[in-house]
Amino acid sequence: MKSLFIALMSVVITLSPIAQAAVEKEAFTEVRYNELRKSGKVFLVDVYATWCPTCAKQQDVLATYGKNNPQQNLSVLVIDFDNDKKWVRYFKAPRQSTLLLYSGEEQLWFSVGETRYDVITGELDKALNAVDPDGN
Repeated sequence: MKSLFIALMSVVITLSPIAQAAVEKEAFTEVRYNELRKSGKVFLVDVYATWCPTCAKQQDVLATYGKNNPQQNLSVLVIDFDNDKKWVRYFKAPRQSTLLLYSGEEQLWFSVGETRYDVITGELDKALNAVDPDGN
């Protein structure tokens, strides 16, 4: 089931407007998570479920943000709420539609169920504008 989710996410990512924007979504892996933490770059962990209408609204916000801010470089690690319970517990996500924003090893923001464009993008802007393009 996990490989089906990854395959479906790859298709969605490839066909989505997000793929052409500065928001790069990928399935969560511990290796990639640790790379991003060590890099010092800003990244988002998205605890997502395909059946979740709140998650769909969040995806629309991220897609619009990426389209409107092509100069920003944001990696999004997607955790499958239904199939990656180890990581759901690790991030203490009480439910799907949980967003966690990091700058390197520092967690900057934790949100559950937030769909307001101005709130999500405000947090992204604050984090992305606080680091230089090299992630420092």
